[in-house]
Amino acid sequence: MVSMADGLWNWCVAQHIDADRVRGALAGALERGVGEIENALPGALMADVYHVGGDFPTLVDVYLAPANVAEETIASAVAVRLHAAILLPDDTLNPTRYVLAEPDGTLRAVHVTEVETDDGPERRDVRPCTGSDPACAARAGCDRSRFPPDPTPERPAAA
Repeated sequence: MVSMADGLWNWCVAQHIDADRVRGALAGALERGVGEIENALPGALMADVYHVGGDFPTLVDVYLAPANVAEETIASAVAVRLHAAILLPDDTLNPTRYVLAEPDGTLRAVHVTEVETDDGPERRDVRPCTGSDPACAARAGCDRSRFPPDPTPERPAAA
């Protein structure tokens, strides 16, 4: 039974990575057992890992995610362990906006093109959230996030 303190994390990884390797990286980052959904152990997290197309072909669903740690902190630690970038949902309602945990542990806001396929969602065309991307103009504004847009000289924030 899932308690109200337990959560669900949905991530995608920028490489095709074996499920056991993903679970091992999660276990190391959380210092806690991570098992398959079919063979869950008492007290262990459960992780479903499957593959689709796109630039982020490994999808990871973590069940019973602990509420006492920040999701982006663990995603960052897992990205470092896997040597691969991880996309995770951000704190806006903008459907194109994600947080990118880079292999060096850096967290930054990005926009992604997402296409729904028969195998699951494929994510492509990752671009920085600068505030000038047309997706930034969506009603659920990027400027309200804990991960604000990062304007650059080439892509200044929208006026």
